[in-house]
Amino acid sequence: MSFLDKMSPRHMVLVCFILVASLASLQASPVKPVFKDHYHASGQIRLPYAEIIEPFEIFFQGPKNRSRMDTYSGMDKVYFRGDEKDYGNLYKISPATLKGIASLESCFLIPGEKGAPVMPQSMLPDLTGFTFLSGGLRNGQSVNLWQNKTTMTFFNQSRTSTYTFAVTTTTPPRPVQYRMMGFDSLLGSHFDEYIIDYDFYDEATAISDDIFSIPKNLTCAGFPGPGVEQKIKGNPMREMVNPEMGDRLHQLFDEYKQKYDKSYKTDLEHVQRKGHFTKNVRMIHSINRANLGYVLDINHMADQSHQELKRMRGRLRQTRPNNGLPYDGSDVSDDAVPDHIDWNVLGAVSPVKDQAVCGSCWSFGSAETIEGAVFMQSGKRVRLSQQMLMDCTWAAGNNGCDGGEEWRVYEWLMKNGGIPLEETYGPYLGQNGMCHYDKSKAVASIKKYYNVTSGNQKDLKKALATKGPIAVGIDAAVPSFSFYSYGTYYDASCGNTVDDLDHAVLAVGYGTDSSGQDYWLIKNSWSTHWGNNGYVAISMKDNNCGVATAATYVELEKN
Repeated sequence: MSFLDKMSPRHMVLVCFILVASLASLQASPVKPVFKDHYHASGQIRLPYAEIIEPFEIFFQGPKNRSRMDTYSGMDKVYFRGDEKDYGNLYKISPATLKGIASLESCFLIPGEKGAPVMPQSMLPDLTGFTFLSGGLRNGQSVNLWQNKTTMTFFNQSRTSTYTFAVTTTTPPRPVQYRMMGFDSLLGSHFDEYIIDYDFYDEATAISDDIFSIPKNLTCAGFPGPGVEQKIKGNPMREMVNPEMGDRLHQLFDEYKQKYDKSYKTDLEHVQRKGHFTKNVRMIHSINRANLGYVLDINHMADQSHQELKRMRGRLRQTRPNNGLPYDGSDVSDDAVPDHIDWNVLGAVSPVKDQAVCGSCWSFGSAETIEGAVFMQSGKRVRLSQQMLMDCTWAAGNNGCDGGEEWRVYEWLMKNGGIPLEETYGPYLGQNGMCHYDKSKAVASIKKYYNVTSGNQKDLKKALATKGPIAVGIDAAVPSFSFYSYGTYYDASCGNTVDDLDHAVLAVGYGTDSSGQDYWLIKNSWSTHWGNNGYVAISMKDNNCGVATAATYVELEKN
């Protein structure tokens, strides 16, 4: 009699259950997916932090040591030619938006080096270290999920980067999604996230050699700009897809700290600042690859979080109508309005200042339009005191570093006498101070103030041409705005309603760029490290960012 013959029915059931469970366990651990060393794929890269979706297409030939990556439907192309010369060459072809010159397609060359050769970049992760997680559903497809977690510890607090790769359950497998999620145990929040969705994947069809050929009508020159950033721009996907190859952003962050003289109180703050910097740089480079007619750049604010940047936008939303008089442009004929004007060139505008991490923009916008009125009245350029407005106009409803409105400044000055010079009252502090206002030292007193017809760009042009620089509110909450460098800025998501206006600035002129776009010339208060020496050209299209929504200017008492 065999062993099985001796077993009771109850034991037989138990053995069958164990066998079924074992088989299920084997089925729940599929073989790690293996992809061919040549493929053609396309999809989107998503950066939730910046609300960016960047389309990509890749052609990869590992055996021939070459690949090509196109983004934004071929607007930007990168050729990885590891098969050229000793260490390979990287070519980047994209429209080069130059200051004052229309975009032209240009080719830049980054040669490989000993110890840093050019390698073909893939959009599939190296699955070494990944383990099976579970089955699931991604983008409407049944998938197997593979995951790798990397944890780094700082001061007994951990930062964990979780990489999850979803592939179809079919044979052969197809990539569906690759996602990185970073979690900070100290803050209890996610410090980083990006997602790659694969819409198309083909490893069966041969790829033509022509795909990897540089157009013959282009001459490829060296990539502009020193430092490691040029290499990151040339291959921005390496840190995303192949983090195991090292993080070049460490070096870029070191260069950034040196350039802007940055230092941090603790190692933990250093790690957090590096995280903000990484996300902001990734967004800057992605938007630049879209070639939108303006260019972003790394500036002194690149190590700040969204919340910190928000604190610099201190224009309060208008809760009730002000007492300003209407201005409809009826005093100026259309023929009398010039095609362009720049009050900075004409001498009416004081130097760009830095409001620091303080929501005091309202004091800059209002003081600077009064400076413009002084110039229009006397021909003299003056620097008036923003700090006095910060310290003293609380009774009018302003809140120092926590926000205010331009018209409330005008109301307070009309009741209390006027505004002094900066040198008389004292320098700007970047924080709230004690009011020590002395009416006898006021140099400009307001008789009345005006509201330019909301949304009427023709009326705003007339006001700018004849009344001088105008205080305006804008929507500065769009992430790209914080890193504007040059070009005519237009973002369809930049709001233009009264409720959208969260930042006060100064309109100093208008004009038309080399591509025919009409723009407003705006002076900001985020230092000369921001924008084009502190200025931005904002497109007039659709009243972008609300420049014409809530514009005000003052009329002074006669001396």
